[in-house]
Amino acid sequence: MQEPKYRRILIKLSGEQIKGDDGESVSYTMLDFLAQEIEKVVRHGVQVAVVIGGGNIWRGNQSIERGMDTAQSHYMGMLATVINALAIQDVLEQHGLFTRAMTALKMDEVAEPYIRRRAVRHMEKGRVVIFGGGTGNPYFTTDSAAALRAAEVHAEVILMAKNGVDGIYSADPRRDPNAVRFDHITYMDALNRGLAVMDSTALTFCMDNRIPIIVFNALAAGTIERIVMGEQVGTLVSNDLGEA
Repeated sequence: MQEPKYRRILIKLSGEQIKGDDGESVSYTMLDFLAQEIEKVVRHGVQVAVVIGGGNIWRGNQSIERGMDTAQSHYMGMLATVINALAIQDVLEQHGLFTRAMTALKMDEVAEPYIRRRAVRHMEKGRVVIFGGGTGNPYFTTDSAAALRAAEVHAEVILMAKNGVDGIYSADPRRDPNAVRFDHITYMDALNRGLAVMDSTALTFCMDNRIPIIVFNALAAGTIERIVMGEQVGTLVSNDLGEA
């Protein structure tokens, strides 16, 4: 049996990826699909962590534009990510997986507080760990939370899920038919081009800590498993174009 290329991964999901087409904040259909995708890689013995955004529930930038205090809005967004983390946890457990939800904000009745060593131990025991609450600090996105947690738990790669886009393009492929998809690009090139990988703070952090990122289509069944098993899928972002 083929061995996985990656043994410990962090999957970054946006809140929009679990939003229903009919206006529901949380789509059980999408949650079930994502749970199946995660289940496939767990069955290979891969250790999985998940970071999810909260944009399906709270759009902080819109509130800030209307005059809300920035830190206040960001804290509300963090709480939205906890709701999403609990939703993912429940569906994963319906699929028979063992999980732990951990939050950067203390809420003991809801989830465990984030403790790095405990998170690593959960992963070593085969539990899917879902990180909620972002970094626990305003002014940092869940992209930054994904980069930070990946470094802390020594994830080998960040799988950056996108909706309906199978990698990084030179322009938005939904608007520009001449957009070219990159198989591999460096962090610096992505930063200089202003490409939509993740926010610049998170991308710079990954560059400094040599954490590779693979951008892939979250809606394509089997993609996470294919990546974990070593197939060239999506776009790899790393320091050196010679890296694989």
